[in-house]
Amino acid sequence: MLKRRFFLSILFLLLVVGCSTDPGEHAAQQEGVPGSAQTVRLFEPVRPIDDLRVEALAADPPVEEGHFKEPGLVELKPLDPSIKLDIRYATDDNFMGAAVYESARAFLQRPVAEDLLEVNRELHLKGLGLIVFDGYRPWYVTRIFWDATPDDKKAFVADPEKGSRHNRGAAVDVSLYRRSTGEPLVMPSGFDETTERAAVDYSGGNPEALANRDLLISTMRRHGFEPLANEWWHFDHASWRDYPILNLRFDEIE
Repeated sequence: MLKRRFFLSILFLLLVVGCSTDPGEHAAQQEGVPGSAQTVRLFEPVRPIDDLRVEALAADPPVEEGHFKEPGLVELKPLDPSIKLDIRYATDDNFMGAAVYESARAFLQRPVAEDLLEVNRELHLKGLGLIVFDGYRPWYVTRIFWDATPDDKKAFVADPEKGSRHNRGAAVDVSLYRRSTGEPLVMPSGFDETTERAAVDYSGGNPEALANRDLLISTMRRHGFEPLANEWWHFDHASWRDYPILNLRFDEIE
């Protein structure tokens, strides 16, 4: 009888301990998650995306002062087919829960694209390659994001009155994949995650995920890209101030 009670007590304790943590959170903290993991949604859009798209397409971008370089957007995939595309905003797997791009394509200003190709070539020496989540973003999409976001969550999106560096074609969202398998490398968080794990100085979780993130950051920095402090995947090119806010739809880019 005593042995049976002892066994039941141990079983109860194991069940309690096993249920005391969220398995998904534990896995993310300890094992890392693929950089291309499914996006966790923060909120429901305050208004239907289709309605906001009509309004955004009819609106005008802010008027900027200053002298800018002549834009010259180029598409990434034809320049280097080894770059993998995972364009979330062309799907419903994003923080809006709806597609806002008309097609799954990625563009950058030509000098920015050329530097990104150098990053990819350097990564090839390590058996790795780039996954691109986003590049140039038309201004109207930034307007959609802003108008769809509740007031208490607007810190997570760019103000269309100021524009986004993505609108200039000089910012890119990227991660890493292994060329031999095509599988994305684990990172401390998923793309577009807004937890502390997304910060470039996050030091918890799986050492492998942190090492992958740091490798991405150091390689991008060597070629003129600087990460955003709270988004390990977002990089601004050193020339972003040289380009104007653009509102070209993808099918208007020649």
